[in-house]
Amino acid sequence: MRLSDRVNRVTPSMTLAISAKAKAMQADGLDVCSFSAGEPDFDTPDHIKAAAKQALDQGKTRYGPAAGEPALRAAIAHKLRTENQLNYGPENIIVTNGGKHSLYDLMMVLLNAGDEVIIPAPYWVSYPEMVKLADGVPVIVETTAATGYKITPDQLAQAITPRTRLFVLNSPSNPTGMVYSPEEIRALAQVVEAHDLLVVSDEIYEKILYGPTTHLSIGAVSEASFERTVISSGFAKAFAMTGWRIGYLAGPVALIKAMNTLQSHSTSNVCTFAQYGAIAALEGPQDCVETMRQAFEQRRRVIVDRINAMPGLACVEPEGAFYVFANISATGLSSLDFCNTLLEEKHVATIPGVAFGAEGNIRVSYATDLDTIERGMDRLEAFVKTRL
Repeated sequence: MRLSDRVNRVTPSMTLAISAKAKAMQADGLDVCSFSAGEPDFDTPDHIKAAAKQALDQGKTRYGPAAGEPALRAAIAHKLRTENQLNYGPENIIVTNGGKHSLYDLMMVLLNAGDEVIIPAPYWVSYPEMVKLADGVPVIVETTAATGYKITPDQLAQAITPRTRLFVLNSPSNPTGMVYSPEEIRALAQVVEAHDLLVVSDEIYEKILYGPTTHLSIGAVSEASFERTVISSGFAKAFAMTGWRIGYLAGPVALIKAMNTLQSHSTSNVCTFAQYGAIAALEGPQDCVETMRQAFEQRRRVIVDRINAMPGLACVEPEGAFYVFANISATGLSSLDFCNTLLEEKHVATIPGVAFGAEGNIRVSYATDLDTIERGMDRLEAFVKTRL
């Protein structure tokens, strides 16, 4: 069968592939310590599930508006105004099938063939692939541990060309867990404003922060930056709602209308009764978010200390999300060989840095329990010692 050139340009998700392999090994009865998935191990909070159940009982099972239930769009707009100082109304919001879908739709309605999108590396695996699917050109800007895996204003300015259409900003970051400080965000906003550049700010991990770290949306810096910003986010990470597939994008009305047109011909509305669970997530008690955040913070301390104590491994302490990005270059193995061999020999699942545009590293998710972390780190340490 002859497939489209478009899909042949895209690389399958390595994170999903390794997670699937780990699950298959577990199904075969093997004891696998999995640090591969970017998925909280907590159950969805009870009040959110109860709201979805109530919606089912009330018959909220029919088609809804392609852009999302009006009550959810209003709740998201209220959240962005009060928590993020972003002056959006319901008309500026579209509800999508997960945060990933919001970004895919954005690329599809925004890019023409040859348009360039600036993406700092390490990057979330799907960013460049979405750009390719929309016939755009990913422009990868490499960062290092020395700069906290963050793009600098000078790097951003130098990457801009007449074909640049969009800048992708992810803070807190997947895969590094690094967070741009308010000062760094303001400095990037100056470049965005000076070059009249559109930026999409992926803020899916904004509620998972540690220590004194704070989150500032680039759209809240000034009116000029607000006019050049779109926000992508969702409910999966902070509320442990990964399988619910509810995300959203906030932006100019013209952009939202275009995405609504696309969505009306592709997915139509997001699952109707699930959207009522999302309303409860925003409007209900928030102590569940803090409980999960505290657990992640405890796990972060354990896993960072363990990795940095291992000969040949090193990592920068993450400030948000639930990932450690560890340098494994001293082992002499490629990141793919490292992860495959580690999984086969020690039954520990991690993701190779090459998937994120950063060879010589691995991503380790600590969205799992402390017992698994301790056992997995014991196995990782034993594996590394055989490679040095």
